Amino acid sequence: MKYFFTIAFSLCLLGSRASVETMQQIPQDSIVVEEAKEDQLIDSVIKTKTIPSKDKVQYFSQVTRYGFKNLFSNFAYNPTMPYSGQVNSNATGFIESYMKSHGKYLENMKGWGQPYFNLIESILMQYGLPKELKYIAVIESNLKTGAVSSKGAGGPWQFMPATARQYNLVINNYTDERTDYFKSTHAASRYLLSLYKQLHDWLLVMAAYNGGPGRVMSAMQRSGSRNFWELQYYLPEESRTYVKRFIATHYIMEGGGGVTTSVNNNALAGNFNTGIPSANPYDIKPVLSEEEQIQTATQSISGKYNSLVIAKNLTMDIAQFNRYNPEFDAMMSNNGNYDLRLPDDKMQLFLANKYVILNECVQLLLSENNIESTHTIYPSPKKIYSRKTGRSKS
Repeated sequence: MKYFFTIAFSLCLLGSRASVETMQQIPQDSIVVEEAKEDQLIDSVIKTKTIPSKDKVQYFSQVTRYGFKNLFSNFAYNPTMPYSGQVNSNATGFIESYMKSHGKYLENMKGWGQPYFNLIESILMQYGLPKELKYIAVIESNLKTGAVSSKGAGGPWQFMPATARQYNLVINNYTDERTDYFKSTHAASRYLLSLYKQLHDWLLVMAAYNGGPGRVMSAMQRSGSRNFWELQYYLPEESRTYVKRFIATHYIMEGGGGVTTSVNNNALAGNFNTGIPSANPYDIKPVLSEEEQIQTATQSISGKYNSLVIAKNLTMDIAQFNRYNPEFDAMMSNNGNYDLRLPDDKMQLFLANKYVILNECVQLLLSENNIESTHTIYPSPKKIYSRKTGRSKS
């Protein structure tokens, strides 16, 4: 069942670009051994509920990179090449349709969602998973921690309670760790690994994430194929549309040159107050009321700071933090320094804990340890608190 992936991985290790005929000469015993090793390693990560060791991460990275073989011509998206020349032609029509109805909203998400994408990417990397999987959280919840479905799924990854508990998330009368970005993303990473172990194709994994692996297995059996484009009509309409939504979201987010993994070009090029294009990224200024400006402190900082980690430690709404510090993550990534702006009380708290915060940010960047967060629940990233009215507004 796993011939292609096992063979491809074996050839990758050997540095070979063998033909199909050569691939078929690999002994059956080698295939069985490689399959068993892969299953055993994935099972160990899921059962122990721990972050994989670096050697396992490297192995998973090699194995899972072939999971997009039915979407991109070279197994994975290459941002240096034209998108249309890489993506499966079967997806083109749906992408164009989806852009008309959702393109504007997703374009805006490139800016305010950047800290969330950075966080999700860093955790996916700890499990050797493709960074593109971060867009599942966009489809599931629009990155909102408070999202709840009519069926009871919750959090950015929309876990049902039973599945959440299975992947070590606590849900009781006092705590719902489905809404914790750090812990729920670790749980989602283990769940995605579990689905990949069964299906070995990321498009099929997404269909299973939506409708369950049983339905995907049934579609594979009835169609006699493991190719999403060939078996899609054996799936429920919701599941096949879900997969196409992922493809369209990826195109909108990265089709223009991978902007979500670097910086929002439109935001960096424009002035927050006037919207007039500017060549100087330092021209971007926060839009604050006169009262807020009076009560704002500024401190130049440098290092590997992350906006989500700072906001968490200051118990500050991430949307409010971004309003005071537009393009924080992009500027820190590109320049290594930033004039941090915070309300006076938050700045005092930051200065008292800046080395603890920096250490936490560095640990996240290095992807060595999960940042502990037992009670922090991030609010919807689109809400901003108004001191004047005392209300939250979108």
